[in-house]
Amino acid sequence: MVSAVLGTVLGAAPAQAADGYRYWSFWQRGEDGGSWSYATQGPSSARPGDGDMVGFRFAVSEDSGDATRPRGMADFAAVCADTPATDGTKRVAVVIDFGTATDAPDRRTPPTPRNECARVREDATAGDALASVAKPLRYNSAALLCAISGYPEAGCGDKVNASVGAHAAPKGDGGTADGGGSGPSAGLIGGLAAVVLLGAAAVWQARRRRA
Repeated sequence: MVSAVLGTVLGAAPAQAADGYRYWSFWQRGEDGGSWSYATQGPSSARPGDGDMVGFRFAVSEDSGDATRPRGMADFAAVCADTPATDGTKRVAVVIDFGTATDAPDRRTPPTPRNECARVREDATAGDALASVAKPLRYNSAALLCAISGYPEAGCGDKVNASVGAHAAPKGDGGTADGGGSGPSAGLIGGLAAVVLLGAAAVWQARRRRA
C-alpha cells in the first residue's frame, strides 16, 4: 500500500529543472540596430563587417535557445562615435556583459559591462576584435571561449545543477537562477511526508477492520 502511494506521490512531484552551463555566449547585431541574434559561428570564425556589433554575455543557460542576451541599448554609432574609419581597417562595436552575481561562480559582483570600439584589419574575426579591446582572453583545448579580460578566473562551460523551480530569467535582461545544492528538493520532501501520513492512515484502517 505504502509503496504504491510512494510511486504515485513521487510521480506527481514537480520535475527537476534542467541543468545548465555557465559560459560566455556570442551574439551579433547589424549596424541598423535591432535585436541580438545568437551567432551561428564561433568568434574565431565569424567575420563581422564594418559597422557591425558583436556581443558576449556570461550567464548560466541550458542551451543556445535559453541563452541570455547582452544588456544595454547602445548602437554602433554610439559605441564607435570617437573612432573614425580608416583605409584597410574596419570598426566593430564590441559589447561585453559580465552577467550578474547570480551567474558568477562565487556569487560575487562581476565586472561592470563594457562597450568598446575595435578597429581591426578588414579580414579580422570577431575573436580578433574582442582580443583587441578585452585581453586577456582564455580558451580551452576545444577553442571554447572561457574568459574575457580574465573573467572568470577559472572554469570553462561548467555544469550547474538547477534547483526545483529555478528558471532562466527573461533573455533581454538580468541573469539566470540556478541552485548549486545537491540535497533533496522541497517537492520530494513534501511527497515523502505525505507518504508517511497516508501509510499511517492505511495501517490504522486495517487495524480498525480487524477489530
